[in-house]
Amino acid sequence: MLTLRKSQDRGHADHGWLNSYHSFSFAGYYDPRHMGWGNLRVINEDRIAPGTGFGTHGHRDMEIISYVLSGELAHQDSMGNVKGIPPGDVQRMSAGTGVMHSEFNHAEGQQTHFLQIWIEPNVRGIAPSYEQKRFPDADKRGQLRRVASPDGAQGSVTIHADATLYAGLFDGAEAAELPIAAGRKAYVHLIRGTLQVNGQHLSGGDAALLDNESSVTLSGGSDAEVLVFDLSA
Repeated sequence: MLTLRKSQDRGHADHGWLNSYHSFSFAGYYDPRHMGWGNLRVINEDRIAPGTGFGTHGHRDMEIISYVLSGELAHQDSMGNVKGIPPGDVQRMSAGTGVMHSEFNHAEGQQTHFLQIWIEPNVRGIAPSYEQKRFPDADKRGQLRRVASPDGAQGSVTIHADATLYAGLFDGAEAAELPIAAGRKAYVHLIRGTLQVNGQHLSGGDAALLDNESSVTLSGGSDAEVLVFDLSA
């Protein structure tokens, strides 16, 4: 079964300095029909105004992934990491027993556009940790590139969760198929462009929620950038 969720049906919060779209219930947006999908808990599409950002705040027992689309995200945390996250990089922070961090856009006149992703961990109470890796566009062109996984396979960042995240760029005749094992779910988030997912048309910001499907088939893309999640049920 494939359920299509349109971009405009997401939750939305405009704080002036932050314009955010919520795929699942988050902060002031609550929808009991959309509390997560499998162990995927949060996808927030955030746009941070120049010179602003998230002040120091805490997390625990959550796998947090940042996927920057444009601009740059400045990260600082209680583990001693001070990093800039440009487009093409994937950052993973395992909150574990607890971590404090901040995220800012220090650029003048340039918005930072990124996806904040939370996945429920399969182990709790671990020491917090941080990882950041670059995945060039060439690695994602016309295929699904593994960017996060439980075992760090194919150079992906390692998450403490029963989930694998793929990123891809598709245009024209480019296509890909990802098998989904029995008893698992998949989630497709189209970042931009248009794309066919198992024959369904998606536009930027749309999502496809898949349950009891044997594969995810991507085709007919036009300037499409997409994330595909293989998730525990």
